[in-house]
Amino acid sequence: MFNIFLSYIAAVVTAGIAVLALWRDPRSFIHRVFGAGIILCSIDAVLTGFIFQSLSIDNFLFWQHIQLIASSFLPAIWLLFSVSFARANYMEQISSWKWVIISSFILPVSITLFSRDSFFSEQPVLTQTSELFIAIGRSGYIWHLIWIISAILILVNFEKTFRHATGHVRWQTKFMFLGLGAIIGIRLFTYSYVLLFKGVTTGLYLINQGAILVAAILILRSLLRGKPLYASIQISHQLLYNSFTILIAGIYFLSVGTLTWLSIHFVWIKNIHLVIFFLFVATVGIISLLLSDRLRVKRKRFISRHFKRPQYDYRKIWGDFTNRTASVTQTKDLCSIIINMVSETMEILSVSIWLVDDKQESLSLGGSTVFTDSRADSMTFSGYNIADLICTMENQTILLDLKGKTDSWVESLNQTYDAETRESRIRYCVPLIAAGQLIGIMTLSEKVFYEPLSFEETELVRTVADQAAAILQNLRLSEHLRKVKELEAFQTMSAFFMHDLKNLATKLSLVTQNLPVFMDNPEFRNDAMKTISQSVTKINSMSSRLSLLSQKLELSLIKTNLNEMVTSAISDIKRYSQITVLQNLSDVPLLFIDPEQMNKVLENLLMNACDAMGQNGKIIVETAFKENWAQIFIFDNGCGMSEEFIAKDLFRPFRTTKKQGMGIGLYHSKTIIEAHGGRIEVESKENDGTIFRIYLPISSKE
Repeated sequence: MFNIFLSYIAAVVTAGIAVLALWRDPRSFIHRVFGAGIILCSIDAVLTGFIFQSLSIDNFLFWQHIQLIASSFLPAIWLLFSVSFARANYMEQISSWKWVIISSFILPVSITLFSRDSFFSEQPVLTQTSELFIAIGRSGYIWHLIWIISAILILVNFEKTFRHATGHVRWQTKFMFLGLGAIIGIRLFTYSYVLLFKGVTTGLYLINQGAILVAAILILRSLLRGKPLYASIQISHQLLYNSFTILIAGIYFLSVGTLTWLSIHFVWIKNIHLVIFFLFVATVGIISLLLSDRLRVKRKRFISRHFKRPQYDYRKIWGDFTNRTASVTQTKDLCSIIINMVSETMEILSVSIWLVDDKQESLSLGGSTVFTDSRADSMTFSGYNIADLICTMENQTILLDLKGKTDSWVESLNQTYDAETRESRIRYCVPLIAAGQLIGIMTLSEKVFYEPLSFEETELVRTVADQAAAILQNLRLSEHLRKVKELEAFQTMSAFFMHDLKNLATKLSLVTQNLPVFMDNPEFRNDAMKTISQSVTKINSMSSRLSLLSQKLELSLIKTNLNEMVTSAISDIKRYSQITVLQNLSDVPLLFIDPEQMNKVLENLLMNACDAMGQNGKIIVETAFKENWAQIFIFDNGCGMSEEFIAKDLFRPFRTTKKQGMGIGLYHSKTIIEAHGGRIEVESKENDGTIFRIYLPISSKE
């Protein structure tokens, strides 16, 4: 009777949680997946109750099979949820896991639907503890093994997400992770027991339903604590190599094996299922304590008080700060690093950085441990109250405590956080000032236990703020410089286009002016068509060459005969010019290169050589193989280039010595060669010709 009651209680509680989650946001993908998973757990609990109510073996086996079908959907649902929950880039994560998710859906469902006869190998038998035991067959063994593998993958994903959570997001989602981990963890517990004994006992169902009830309480606490399903965490692309889940799973399998051996050899352990359940509850309790923010603070204080250790390891703090910010080039990334570091170091759940615009009139959210990325992008404040805040912080040199202040801007700022929990509300404002200019404002809540910051902590925050402001200012200046350079390049490009388009417009204008007068003249019509055709070709050529700057270079490497490619390029250039082109080709091994891209390089260098000479010029092309490098030399006796132009302008876009050139060809050629792992060198003197040398590796791309 107790078994039936527990199953139905678990079903009702989980169904209520699913309704609550879907009621909050029925359109959200995360809410729908979570609701589907919890509803399946509720159905599983109901079916378990039906199993306990069975009055015959046939009825028992029928509900057993239905319950297995329902459980077969759970691995895919929870794996999908584990790779998407609280992840800002969850669609990318789902795409990378799609085949694993599909497999976790197809395999268990297929086994329960099409291999029912081989799932169990014997009829149920009654054990000494008045439980039914059913031996599993090959299909049943594979089904439980797939569930265990899926459970480990789900827990690994949950661990990875939780490790990336900081501050308020970590506090808000902690019990959600514990509850979901309990739901999956208990399956890992019980199904490993099934594999160990190669059979299912009804006592395991009692463990599952008890664990679901415990997990439901944890999940409900998380849902009432805040909005954990709205959390958004940026997950790195790297795999979680040092996963504690794998370690804990290994320790667990050893523990279960030991307990099983003890239960067999010692009569006093009469109910192994009860022992496993208590072990599960103890594990959840210990993990919950270990993840407690307050316990972590108490531990630090105990060590500081009894072992004469400073509260903060400043060498480690500044080392981490330097390592994290050394290669940051985006303001958003820098803000994220700073808020996470402050939150982790000082046990502050709510940390945000507000950036001041160039006109010092509005604030935009740069990063926060409270608000999601999508919400942060839309949060901008302006108006008289914000102007007062900016003015106040410009004149502030130390951390500002907002407790007891009644300024209008304090109320405006507090209203932003009032919708959240007490742990997210702000207590302090810290100005981010660099070179006498206010760059932004960092807001902080109270610490864990709702304690104010000590003098030592305010100084640490102030120092971090100064360093952050300096880096933010450098990023702003770099961004401004980049925009200036882009504008300069655009102006240069526009000058080239205007010059060439003006010449083309003049030609076309003369054609249209004379068209009414000489329309009947066949010779004029031919010349007009030729002029129009050449103008269109010129415009298309200009557009094509300019588009090379915006195209992403992708190489298609195939084994290529370099000499044949050089010979083909020389044949093409002879159609373009009457200049003499000589070739001296040596034996070169086959290369793994992109022949189409490399042909563009040869074509561009040969055309440039032709343009640099008169009709009496001469070009020599040679190939060689030396020290594992394939070499191409292109000599011409043209006008040459100055050393200053070679050093400063030769391979830069929009820099050229030709009147009709755009300065894109050599820039693109250098990009192609370097993409192959090679290099290009040039030697030239004014009025004394030019030598281009191309070096391509033989084996680096094989």
